Amino acid sequence: MELTQEAIQNLRQDYRSATLSEEEIEKDPIDQFSKWFQEALAANIYEPNVMTLATADSYGKPSARILLLKGFDQKGFVFFTNYESRKGKELLENPQASMVFFWAELERQVRIDGVISKIDESESTAYFHSRPKGSQIGALASPQSSVIPDRTTLEEQVKILTKTYAESEVPKPGYWGGYLLEAQHIEFWQGRPSRLHDRIVYDLVDGNWLINRLAP
Repeated sequence: MELTQEAIQNLRQDYRSATLSEEEIEKDPIDQFSKWFQEALAANIYEPNVMTLATADSYGKPSARILLLKGFDQKGFVFFTNYESRKGKELLENPQASMVFFWAELERQVRIDGVISKIDESESTAYFHSRPKGSQIGALASPQSSVIPDRTTLEEQVKILTKTYAESEVPKPGYWGGYLLEAQHIEFWQGRPSRLHDRIVYDLVDGNWLINRLAP
């Protein structure tokens, strides 16, 4: 297919796999997320914990990237990263973020907005040492989001650290750890025919979740 503006405009899919109604949803959005996440697992979706994380600096300039969700419960949603990366610096300036999950095979999307805080250092350390050793070395070797002269420089640093810690535990760097997003707004989107999608939104108001339907 020739890549033209018209060809791009004509890309469309009519969604028909499921529905989402107020009668069938859970009263708590974390329970609803858990239900959908388990269904994504059951559907053998490739990396169902893949999400887009959007942040903004103190001027409101946004940025987004793909990350992996590493846990969730009633307290919130957890991910890990380099605190000195661009997202880490933005979260320090503006501790709010949005997560988006898109499970194309199920024609579903979940959007989560909330406030960000670092998780306990002991939890970050425990998770760091649960990772493959190569990933630990990578976190130690990479000055994430910083300019480097070439890939060889990075690979040489990995070789040095691999040799250094060949017979010992890799120390978790102080600039690496986890964040918790405490949700304040969660939207569940189910694709429907003719773009008349189902959108159910939960808003946290005075400690209680209010549920509403949004127009598609």
